[in-house]
Amino acid sequence: MSLEADWFLRAHPEITTVEALLPDCNGIMRGKWLPRHKLAKIFDGELKLPKTALSLDIWGRDVEELVFASGDADGICRPVEGSLLPTPWSAGGQHGQIMLSMFDADGTPYMGDPRHVLKQVVSRFQDAGWTPVVAAELEFSLVRWDNVVPIHTCPSPAGSQPVGGNMYGLDVLNQHQQMMEELRVACELQDLPFDGVVKESAPSQYEINMQHVPSPVLAAKQILMMKRLIKGVAHKHGLVASFMPKPFEDSAGNGMHVHCSVLDQQGNNVFDDGTERGTPLLHQAIAGCLQHMADSMIIFSPGFNGYRRFQPGTHAPTYPSWGYENRTVAVRVPAGSHAARRLEHRVAGADCNPYLQFAVVLAAMLDGIEQQASPGNPTRGDGYSQKTGSLPGYMHEALDRFRESEFIRAALGGELQRIFTLTKEQEEAEFRRRISLLEYQSYLERT
Repeated sequence: MSLEADWFLRAHPEITTVEALLPDCNGIMRGKWLPRHKLAKIFDGELKLPKTALSLDIWGRDVEELVFASGDADGICRPVEGSLLPTPWSAGGQHGQIMLSMFDADGTPYMGDPRHVLKQVVSRFQDAGWTPVVAAELEFSLVRWDNVVPIHTCPSPAGSQPVGGNMYGLDVLNQHQQMMEELRVACELQDLPFDGVVKESAPSQYEINMQHVPSPVLAAKQILMMKRLIKGVAHKHGLVASFMPKPFEDSAGNGMHVHCSVLDQQGNNVFDDGTERGTPLLHQAIAGCLQHMADSMIIFSPGFNGYRRFQPGTHAPTYPSWGYENRTVAVRVPAGSHAARRLEHRVAGADCNPYLQFAVVLAAMLDGIEQQASPGNPTRGDGYSQKTGSLPGYMHEALDRFRESEFIRAALGGELQRIFTLTKEQEEAEFRRRISLLEYQSYLERT
């Protein structure tokens, strides 16, 4: 048994079950529950799952074309360093968890695993002597579920909808004080970079801030663990923590903004020139993000519901624009210390896979730098009113761009592009064939 596994079991005699977690392309956890005495099996490389477990659709269904083409061959699941941890929200605290990554039978990384795809992108920065630094803001809705529609937890008179979301309201946080405190303690136990929580603009909407990390691969793992932790703690309190991008028609949706800067070998920020403007490298990185934003849209918004978020006035960008200290644009340069000069990518929904999100953002930044591209003039004022270079407004449009994109093929690799395309095609076809309640209300009796 490995030293890590042996230490963990000695330190946590209360744990009876280890949840082995493999994040798929949707960022959904797949895997197995194993009794504690089987933990050594994972570290010895004996745990196998079909490679197609990474390409299941959002409902957990196989994509038959992928299954038949591969014979549903197994891959080897190896543990991700530092992911063997207790889950304090589990019943009786008797469960632990460990995250997995997929390898081919010969021991090489399977490039349908988003984690390996991101590692490959990060290696390109390392080859240039650079270190990408990233941080994330996670928005989620804290709701009750009546098995038909979600119900706001934000206070309102009986039988009425909340008016406004009490943004930055401390009284709302006080109402969930016990849950928020358990969340903070759980983050400490799992060594997650919790940097505070705020009440967001929509009713029942909150935002968790995560600290800057000089490793996008580590940061992506921490985001997935944080989302799981938030869901687990909320469930313990009889609530649903949802990262659905647009859970309520008349409210702003849930996004996942990411902040990115780059350090050189001396630890200096290559975007900092000592002024508010930032270096040419910053502008080139922004230009790459704008240039490849439309091709990457299905990564930023991987589900059918997410495209309802991109509407004017709902705090989600509708055009590939940029600006200084402007929250109506897609790529914002925040004000603040020159040494912390960075870009904030504001497009992705909270449902996106952070491994793939970081991969396309960083690859786009690097491409812009290599091309010495120009982002054009920054947007001043209302970025929602821009009418140039619109982003895909529907899932099928985003999927078409992704499927044919040479940038995506170069950035993520042909295998990931192929399996993600087929998975999303299956999901989009399911939504397209379903008849909504609104259609019955509109057409059943009137036509």
